[in-house]
Amino acid sequence: MSALVRLRLAGFLRTGRAVAPLLAGLLVLGVLYGGGRAEPAEAYGVSAVVLFPVLAWQTRILLDVEPDVQRRLAVVAVGPTRERAAGLLAAGAAGLGAVAVALVFPWLVGGVAGPAPGDRSMAAGVALGLWAHLLALPAAVALGALASRAVTGSAGYGVAVLALGAVGAVVLGLSGSVAPWLAPPVMPTARAAAAGPSAATVVLLSAWAVAWSAAALAGYDWRRRARA
Repeated sequence: MSALVRLRLAGFLRTGRAVAPLLAGLLVLGVLYGGGRAEPAEAYGVSAVVLFPVLAWQTRILLDVEPDVQRRLAVVAVGPTRERAAGLLAAGAAGLGAVAVALVFPWLVGGVAGPAPGDRSMAAGVALGLWAHLLALPAAVALGALASRAVTGSAGYGVAVLALGAVGAVVLGLSGSVAPWLAPPVMPTARAAAAGPSAATVVLLSAWAVAWSAAALAGYDWRRRARA
């Protein structure tokens, strides 16, 4: 299965499909940090929110690079479960690369406030930022997988799923939302990171993100089985 993961990553990179989401990510980060400096936890929390749709879009592109016939051959070669897992692992690896860029980018453009002598909050802020991005990544991969051609059957439906998921994550994540559990906790995580979350809040939001991602990936798996 590792060979199939490498094959899909290679196809994503060598065909140049990785350029569009990379440029989109740099654009939204540039706009975000162009407004002035912010504390790391606050800046990274918002960064995870604005990168969420980009990571989902990147996942969809990666999963759609492989032609349908080649995907069916992969199913025959390694089995349907490993074929689906290989695609998700490849998308996760590409997403980790994007997260690494997002964590380094603000320091290159002066988008975060530098540490004061003896200030220990800087490391805590970076850790919270990493936590926020790692919570957003699995949910973004799950959304991108649900929008892939293997699930939706057409590019138009895929775009609709992406748009609905991205907008829903923001709208349902607003304070006072009537059904926040329908969306991944990207917005609550950003608010918690800016305010300084307690240990209980970190555990709760992490469990929420894992549960939502697991449910979305279960839907992806079911839909792939139904279309097989």
